[in-house]
Amino acid sequence: MSVGIVLGTRPELVKMASVLFALEKRGEEVVLIHTGQHYDKNLSDDFFRDLGIRPPDHHLGVGSGTQAVQTAECMLRLEKVLSDEHPDVVLVQGDTNTVLAGALTAAKMDISVGHVEAGLRSMDRRMPEEYNRRVADHISHLLFAPTPHAEKALREEKVWGKIFMTGNTVIDACETFAPLAEEKSGIAEDIPPGEYILVTAHRAENVDDPRTLAGLVEILTNAPLPVVYPVHPRTVERLRERGLYERLSSSSNVTLLPPVGYLDFLVLMKRCLFILTDSGGIQEEATSPSIRKRVLVFRENTERPEAVEAGYAVVVGTSPERVLKAMEREVSSEGHPDGPSPFGDGRAGERIAEIVIAETERGRDDVGEHEK
Repeated sequence: MSVGIVLGTRPELVKMASVLFALEKRGEEVVLIHTGQHYDKNLSDDFFRDLGIRPPDHHLGVGSGTQAVQTAECMLRLEKVLSDEHPDVVLVQGDTNTVLAGALTAAKMDISVGHVEAGLRSMDRRMPEEYNRRVADHISHLLFAPTPHAEKALREEKVWGKIFMTGNTVIDACETFAPLAEEKSGIAEDIPPGEYILVTAHRAENVDDPRTLAGLVEILTNAPLPVVYPVHPRTVERLRERGLYERLSSSSNVTLLPPVGYLDFLVLMKRCLFILTDSGGIQEEATSPSIRKRVLVFRENTERPEAVEAGYAVVVGTSPERVLKAMEREVSSEGHPDGPSPFGDGRAGERIAEIVIAETERGRDDVGEHEK
């Protein structure tokens, strides 16, 4: 059996690591394809090294571009690779342009598609990711739902593929790599001592909106604790375009960092007081037993309601007044969330590998019976 794993961004590398390891441990042939959607070295090559993932078999070098251009380039370059490799199944993870391109290309080539982290819904039409994950879900043959919420969404939409609830592979990654992060990361040398707020913000609906971006700068420069902010290259570009970068970088309250490696980021999460982010994956990672930190979600909605229900996440919107008040409440609150993670037990990758193998073998048997 041959399994194609299509990756393109940092979260995909993190969340597919345990699936890759589990498949190769079982002796399956895996073709690892990196589209290069994240083209900055700090957002791709370093993460392969940090996670101990072997170099990809194919690097498509897609790079930046508009939503349509990036998706189209992924499809054009991926089609040739899949034609040459002939995998039995292609696995994609999440909601990026790489996921949409991987699922569409494989489906049109009559290759079985497995979607890891299927069934997430924000109901926000402004988010390109919402379209990507919905399309991927409805053309996938195997849908790996991380939670009951996600499984319910898929069943209500009557998707064609088979649905399996597996837990989320992000918990696998956190529990596997957190001890290694404490041992190897030197990030503590680059951050101020004492309590701090960890911040990430990169989504298009936030950083491409001049009002929201200006509001973010106001929030960070007036935050009730020092802020540590690893800045995505795209966000730096938008800050400079709007004349906001100097104000942020010169603030004594804000420490700006370049994009950091995965192990460094785990340490930043473990040591902060709480997190302000518009990232979906961080809402999940913060619930890991190794981290357990509150997340203030810098958005008007979340496709991770499980984190909110479990007390780990609070959706605070993007209004400076509202976010700063939420920060003040968090600073004065006592302790961190301590309930179990709603995203699984750290064995999702093993479950997914077992299902992929079993379902592919079953499909072969069905074809054999039909040919007889």
